[in-house]
Amino acid sequence: MSVFKSAFYALILFSPSLYAQEVIKDTITSYQLETAKVSGYFTEQPLLTTPGSVSIVGQKAILSQNGATLLPSLNTVPGLRMEERSPGSYRLALRGSLIRSPFGIRNVKIYVDEFPITDAGGNTYLNLIDPASISQIEVLKGPDGSIFGPNSGGVLMIKPNGFQHSPLSKTSLNLAGGSFGFAQQQLSILQQINQKYQFSLDQSFTRSDGYRENSALNKKTIQTAHLWNYHPQASLKVFALYSDLNYQTPGGLTLEQYQENPRMARPATPATPSAKQQKAAIDNKTFFGGISHKINISNKLSNTTTIFGSSSKIENPFISNYEYRDEQNLGYRSYFSYESQDQLNWQLQIGTEGQKGWYDIANYDNKNGVSTDPQAEDKLENWQNFYFVRGKIILAEKLTVEGALGLNQNQIAYRQVYPQTSQQKERISFGTTWMPKFAASYLLTPKLAIRGSISSGFSAPTIAEVRSSDNIINTALKPESGYNKEIGLRWEWMNRRFITDISYYQYKMNNAIIRQLNANAVEYYQNAGKVNQSGIESSIMGYIIKPSSEKLVQALYINSSVTYNHYRFKDYEIGNNNYDDNKLTAVPDWIIVHALNLDFAHQLGLHVQHNYTSKIPLNDANTAFADSYHLVQAKIQWGFKFSTKFMANVYLGVDNLLNEKYSLGNDINAFGNRYYNAAPTRNFFAGLKLSY
Repeated sequence: MSVFKSAFYALILFSPSLYAQEVIKDTITSYQLETAKVSGYFTEQPLLTTPGSVSIVGQKAILSQNGATLLPSLNTVPGLRMEERSPGSYRLALRGSLIRSPFGIRNVKIYVDEFPITDAGGNTYLNLIDPASISQIEVLKGPDGSIFGPNSGGVLMIKPNGFQHSPLSKTSLNLAGGSFGFAQQQLSILQQINQKYQFSLDQSFTRSDGYRENSALNKKTIQTAHLWNYHPQASLKVFALYSDLNYQTPGGLTLEQYQENPRMARPATPATPSAKQQKAAIDNKTFFGGISHKINISNKLSNTTTIFGSSSKIENPFISNYEYRDEQNLGYRSYFSYESQDQLNWQLQIGTEGQKGWYDIANYDNKNGVSTDPQAEDKLENWQNFYFVRGKIILAEKLTVEGALGLNQNQIAYRQVYPQTSQQKERISFGTTWMPKFAASYLLTPKLAIRGSISSGFSAPTIAEVRSSDNIINTALKPESGYNKEIGLRWEWMNRRFITDISYYQYKMNNAIIRQLNANAVEYYQNAGKVNQSGIESSIMGYIIKPSSEKLVQALYINSSVTYNHYRFKDYEIGNNNYDDNKLTAVPDWIIVHALNLDFAHQLGLHVQHNYTSKIPLNDANTAFADSYHLVQAKIQWGFKFSTKFMANVYLGVDNLLNEKYSLGNDINAFGNRYYNAAPTRNFFAGLKLSY
């Protein structure tokens, strides 16, 4: 190891000023801690007294590195891990394993404001959204099925540009380029037409040749959000997104191939062609849209009703087949909210959410990237409905108590079209499930709060798990379920310059859904007994140097988080193999992240982020592990004004500063031990942002 690396690791891991940091939050446009508010639970409330485990990622953090990906910013949240197998191919796990999400995002519910973008089948295409179109993300950790529907990991609440109440109109254009053929253009327009109406328009184009063979990305998005306060007691929101996303998939490598040439795509074998020969890729054209209406029936009672829908056309040439998916979704969400702040401060919400999805999935032989003879075709439908009630009360301005109860119904209907045609629909019912939650927070002092919660986790198999790559409808899969117990402490100190958050949780999951491969290297899913998930999440955010325009160093802001995962299999056997007490596949024991923002005079700024991830088990048997790694990213920028209204910002950034060799987005339980998806070596980007 070089002297430079050794010195850098020592500084990062042992410097008290860095290691002492943890989670708080940065706000939409700044890092002012005293404005920390949580709005995901229906009404805005202070972060300090929120009974749940919540983290907030503001726009400044989202754009602190390369604006083409959410990866660096979301990975600052303890308990959340995001991976990138190749440009555009993302996976996300929130308090849980990536074992159910080899190629996407499952078991996490994601909303854009009032609009669920997680479809009826349980899948979320988060990679369709351009990061520059997001103003803030709230991360609600732990099972929250009582008010958001089935999930075990938690909920992401994305705030898009245009819905925040802003008295200012602004336009910005960002142009960027970098290593491995990276190029990006982003246009963002926010217009305040009058006191009643405002809208935003965000458009982007992103391309990359990729670090590896067959890993090119081409992405085009356009998004618009409209807020119309057409009456003093009523408002209307409209959101629409169209994304045309194409990215190549290079496939996993064996350890020998990864060490020899990490840039290669999955090579051919005597039995199978290469990823490049098969033109392995994903092409996803999706439209999502919705309308949300809120009316204040009285000064205490309101109703919010949302309708939404999406349409996705997906092509996926792969090694073993060429898949076409036509996915359509429609849904609604409606709830009444009653708030009383008289002698007793309490509120009550009651509502319902439902979705129906239609999925036409067809597989063909793949001959050099061209679909030929049919293999299988199925039509599936998914219904998901849940009803919820939630109450909250604040006693003596110290004790906050929340209770919620959800009732979930979920079923799938399917009909085979090829190789045999069935006229009759078959049904898979996952039953009716109650999902309770109880949480409380108590202010020990005006700036120190202790909290605790118990909640039910429930996650039905997704469409992609019931009808996986083996083209067989798996009627034996059962939903995951369990109870999560959690305690935590949140502390604001040094006149709110810092906020510290620490939590400990235990989640015992039954019927864990695990990805497996059959003898033909084709994936399928099965239930794997129990998984015991225990973890500690801690974070600190705050100002080492408070903001001041009078000094050369105008501000120093630090955000650090530490995550410890103790996840183990229980009662898990496959054939003669017993995996009891093995580490849960794809989950590292430790993740430590430090982020530093340094502001100088003359609008100079520096952002540095360090991510340490310990070794990761790659299979259920724990016979293969991905090495631990230190990832360092940095960005320096300079802003200057041409006039009172016109501003420019020039920036230069580097990813993987230490030039680590690591795999990000490993293929788990991979056939032929093809686990490794090499991440890029040291690479650079630069750009110019013009704002008016």
